[in-house]
Amino acid sequence: MRSFAPPATGWAAVAAALLLTVTGCTGGADDVGSGGGLGFVSGDGSAQVISPDDRVQLGEVSGTTLEGEPLALDDFAGDVIVMNVWGSWCAPCRAEAPALQQVFADTQKQGVQFVGINTRDQEAAAIAFEKNFGITYRSLVDKNGQLQLAFRESLPANSIPSTLVIDRDGRVAARVLGATTYSQLTDLVDQVASES
Repeated sequence: MRSFAPPATGWAAVAAALLLTVTGCTGGADDVGSGGGLGFVSGDGSAQVISPDDRVQLGEVSGTTLEGEPLALDDFAGDVIVMNVWGSWCAPCRAEAPALQQVFADTQKQGVQFVGINTRDQEAAAIAFEKNFGITYRSLVDKNGQLQLAFRESLPANSIPSTLVIDRDGRVAARVLGATTYSQLTDLVDQVASES
């Protein structure tokens, strides 16, 4: 995928608003744990849809899954991709996990793919998390937060959990900062998947 600079108008205002939103949120003791989550904040679950003219193309996102297999977002070119940043140490991540799995199951026939970004976690704990919640989509391992840098223009690196919806052209179309719900995520995915 090629990357480009965001438009000078509109995008700066979106970035500033997101920064204010995220810095105004603080996570409680349940938001971080032994997985090294100190310094992370949990968003308030607010969602934002980005107009097509203001969307930013993601850089390359690739790595190794929790199962030890290679995976790249380019593998899903032409599909809508839901990318969720999570950690087994994160209480809001546990709360949203069933909704993410259900939306994944319900939207696959629309050409929608899900990819998790498991950040700053122990692999055994992350695998146990996926088993416990019946997660069937794959997650990339991001032990030190480096994968998150690929979408730093779209997603604050310290907001866990966070979810991006990427359109069929590889651009960030929507985001949720904090835990999402079934109805919220379904609405966002349906909206992006229905675009021509």
